[in-house]
Amino acid sequence: MSTDQVLVTGGGIGGLSAAVLLARRGVRVRVLERSPEFAEVGAGLQLAPNITRMLDEVGVLDRILPLSVQPRRLVFRNAETAEELTHLDLADARRRYGGPYLVLHRSDLLRALLEAAEAEPGVTLHTGHEVTGVTDGPDHALVHCADGTEFRAELVVGADGLHSAVRAHLVDDEPLCSGYVAYRGAVPIEQVAHRASMDDVVVWMGPGLHLVQYPVRAGRLYNQVAVFRSEQYRRGERDWGTPAELDRTYAGMCDEVRAAVPALGRDHRWPMYDREPLPNWTRGRLTLLGDAAHPMLQYLAQGAGQALLDGAALADALPPGRPWASHDLGAALREYEAARVGFASRVQATARVWGDIWHVDSPVSTLLRDEVFRSRDVHDYHLVDWLYGPAVSA
Repeated sequence: MSTDQVLVTGGGIGGLSAAVLLARRGVRVRVLERSPEFAEVGAGLQLAPNITRMLDEVGVLDRILPLSVQPRRLVFRNAETAEELTHLDLADARRRYGGPYLVLHRSDLLRALLEAAEAEPGVTLHTGHEVTGVTDGPDHALVHCADGTEFRAELVVGADGLHSAVRAHLVDDEPLCSGYVAYRGAVPIEQVAHRASMDDVVVWMGPGLHLVQYPVRAGRLYNQVAVFRSEQYRRGERDWGTPAELDRTYAGMCDEVRAAVPALGRDHRWPMYDREPLPNWTRGRLTLLGDAAHPMLQYLAQGAGQALLDGAALADALPPGRPWASHDLGAALREYEAARVGFASRVQATARVWGDIWHVDSPVSTLLRDEVFRSRDVHDYHLVDWLYGPAVSA
């Protein structure tokens, strides 16, 4: 059995991007994906300037621009009254942070990363290989798969998502259910009778719910995500977050929001989970990346983007050449953690706070939230400078 330099478990956005960036630094990488093909479940995603700036630096941005949309504004509205409360000027944000704000279909980003990985001679891709466990050793780690195959590597990168098999070797914890559920749908634009401006990403905030709308695939599809707090979950019912509960929860919202609900897919629902932040992501020859390291709630639209940043930081930290001496590998992984753990943990924690703000449900708290949003100067960036920055112009 030969020894790979790096073995990545999970062929999603985080795993494939890490493989591409590592290969471009001269590192040989093997990627194991458990599904029979490389595919993304879900619909749209948002990439803020902190992510696109990095993608531009590593030469990946041009691959996704043709299928992306660059919205003009990020708009916040009250889901009951339809009032616009505030917005973020995304053209101004691009000038400030040095990168565009993009929205696109998850599968388009994955396809671009897959094509980039296939073009790299240092990347080997496998599908149909579910990783069930890892044995860490002084000279290599051994990866065990459900079909009985085994692989040996100098470093194993767990990019295998919320229910990561690699994470289980680092910490004994469980995903935390938020009690919220999401329904998603991206449909041809001509099938959407009522929609917001094609230049906007719109967040409708309501009592225990929110709806996000924006175009993807160069404006040919319209992506909508409806999220709500399940009272059935609160009551301890086994079957919760159902389509019937979706309809009941959104029934009292404004016309524009109610009109979006019928276009959502009903055959799949996404209960929303995260985990507590970890103080470190590494043990021996094992480290984590993306949702395996920092699964987060979606309120900052940073989940995929933070996984992309993980891959870039890991590629920057690992030294060239092989094999790696244990002390060199250890130092590189400490550098990777220093660059990423604290920041990703802050994003995790802040996402929870933003969800609490969006979903306030008492008359007084709603009144206060809306007044704070209304009073914001639309050119005030202090709440996102830490996330999207550093600012390249002020």
